[in-house]
Amino acid sequence: MNEDRKARINRLKWHCRRALLELDLVFDRFWERYEENLDEQGEAALERLLELQDHDLWALVSGRVATDDPKIETMIERLREVSPIANFE
Repeated sequence: MNEDRKARINRLKWHCRRALLELDLVFDRFWERYEENLDEQGEAALERLLELQDHDLWALVSGRVATDDPKIETMIERLREVSPIANFE
C-alpha cells in the first residue's frame, strides 16, 4: 500500500469513529473485510456517507431509509453485509 493510499485509509478510518455504537461495530467489521479491496470509487462513496449525521447514516444502513444514488447504495450494501445488528426489511 503506497503512502498516499495509506493516509487516505487512515483518514477514513478516523472519520468512521461514530457516537452510535451500532455504527462503530459496523465500521469495525467493514474495515476487517474490505480494507484491502476498497477502491477509489468506494473511498469516495464512503466519504459521502461519512458526511451524514449518525442517525441519518444509521437509517440508511438499517434500511429504514433508501437512497437513489447507486454509488452510495453499493457502499450501503457492503455495510449491511457486515452489520451484526441491522434489521432489514
